[in-house]
Amino acid sequence: MKGQSRLDQIMDYLKSHNLVTVDQLVAAISASPATIRRDLIKLDREGVISRTHGGVTLNRFIPAQPTTLEKMQRHLTEKQAIALAAASLVKANDAVVLDAGTTMLELARQLTHLPLRVITADLHIALFLSEFRQIEVTIIGGRIDDSSQSCIGEHGRRLLRNIYPDVAFVSCNSWSLEKGITTPTEEKAGLKEDLLINARRRVLLADSSKYGSWSLFCATPLQSLTDIITDELLGEQEVKTLSGQPFTLTLAKP
Repeated sequence: MKGQSRLDQIMDYLKSHNLVTVDQLVAAISASPATIRRDLIKLDREGVISRTHGGVTLNRFIPAQPTTLEKMQRHLTEKQAIALAAASLVKANDAVVLDAGTTMLELARQLTHLPLRVITADLHIALFLSEFRQIEVTIIGGRIDDSSQSCIGEHGRRLLRNIYPDVAFVSCNSWSLEKGITTPTEEKAGLKEDLLINARRRVLLADSSKYGSWSLFCATPLQSLTDIITDELLGEQEVKTLSGQPFTLTLAKP
């Protein structure tokens, strides 16, 4: 097989798997381990892939925040399953912090039957939950980020640093064991850090398609969390790696 055709096959395989090993590529492409390793070195030098202790993944750097409309159209089934699993962590009269995002909005829809105190940065979530009399809603305030229609800035961060919620749910566009929860902007990273800092239970809600990608700023390492809820499409190798960490990993089934 010609070199470029083999490289194309490697890229196609990586696009459909979050993280792969050399042995998996050898079996999928019918090439020798030495040949696959040479190809991976070439792709690594070109900046196309990243090599980690667990295997190889595409270089999935995310330079900018997707808009709410863009996110609403992606992985809806998985987000609904994650939200349903997350709702089981909330009980009546809890104080709950909800980060911005479409998965968080799905979670809000699962909580409307409970008496709660909800603190959120997300305008959509605040308006939705304000319709339910048994839910007291606080929006953190500050400048509005036009891509996510949520609050950012020091005003909201001060509020978050001075509350002690029962559970805080954080969302993200990129996460990995090596780099943690990352965001394209320093403001977003700081807000997420403060959102989690005083919570008794700190929970990441993120679908599996975001695993292995990263942005410039780290909000928090995964080890600072108590729980991660993702979907069952997360790869077998990733599940094995994450299951050995101090947080509880839950794979939600659609």
